[in-house]
Order: sequence, then structure tokens, then C-alpha cells
Amino acid sequence: MSSSNDTLSPDALDRRLLALLRKDARMPIARLSKTLGVSRATIYARIQKLEQAGVIEGFTVRINPEIDRRQIRAHVLIKVTGKLARATEKQLQAIPQIVSLHAISGVYDLIAMLEAGSAAELNELIDRIGELAGVEMTTSSILLATKWTRQDSI
Repeated sequence: MSSSNDTLSPDALDRRLLALLRKDARMPIARLSKTLGVSRATIYARIQKLEQAGVIEGFTVRINPEIDRRQIRAHVLIKVTGKLARATEKQLQAIPQIVSLHAISGVYDLIAMLEAGSAAELNELIDRIGELAGVEMTTSSILLATKWTRQDSI
């Protein structure tokens, strides 16, 4: 009998399939099948197995780099009142321009990554975060340029 840890350990075929899906999550099953040298039924079964095991949590869209470069991004450090931490986190999660939220050590409790279409929108967003119940203090840093990222190469 396999342990639950085994279900999260993809084999060689699964890893190759995942690598192809990372490059193009919309790649047709027929092309995946041909590239990997297995039947379409095998590809369907593998994708279903990987989804059920929680290895694949969803499929996403990659934005054209030119459009993506037009986004203004900022990191916002957030200090939260202890009693309101969970409620504040839920309020932050409801803001779609916050693309990620991380717990951190130090003076601040959280760091949020924001994306906005303009400086004015970013300013409003940072003000909105600062006004949330439970937020004691924020410090923002606008990202001027991304030198490189490992996201696409994973």
C-alpha cells in the first residue's frame, strides 16, 4: 500500500508531463501524447491522477511580457495588530491586485506583492491597505525593474 507521501511523488513520466504543462498549460492532449510517446488515455489518466493527488493545483495564463512590463509592482511591508491578524489576512486576500502575501520575521508581519496598471491605482491600493482594520503600519517599495526570475524556468 502506498503512503500519502507517495501520491505526491511524481515518477519520470509525470515530471516530463509537468515540465511540458509548465511551458504551455493549454498544450493539446494529442501533442502531449506524441511528445511523450504514450497514449492519449495515459495522458488523461496522468493529469487526472496529478490533480487528485494535489500535485497539479490548477492551470494558469502567462501574460505577454510587453503587457506584463506595463504593470507597476510594489512590495508592501505590513505590521498587523495581533488580535486582528486573521481578519486582516482575509481582507487582504479579497484584494485582487495583491498577487502574493507572505508571513515574514522582523518588525513587520507580512509582505504583499502588488500589481497595478498605473501609479495612481497603486497609490490608492496602498492607501486602501493602510486603512484596513488591524493594519498598524505599512512601508512600500516600488519595483523599478526585474533583473531576472526563476519562475518560468521551474
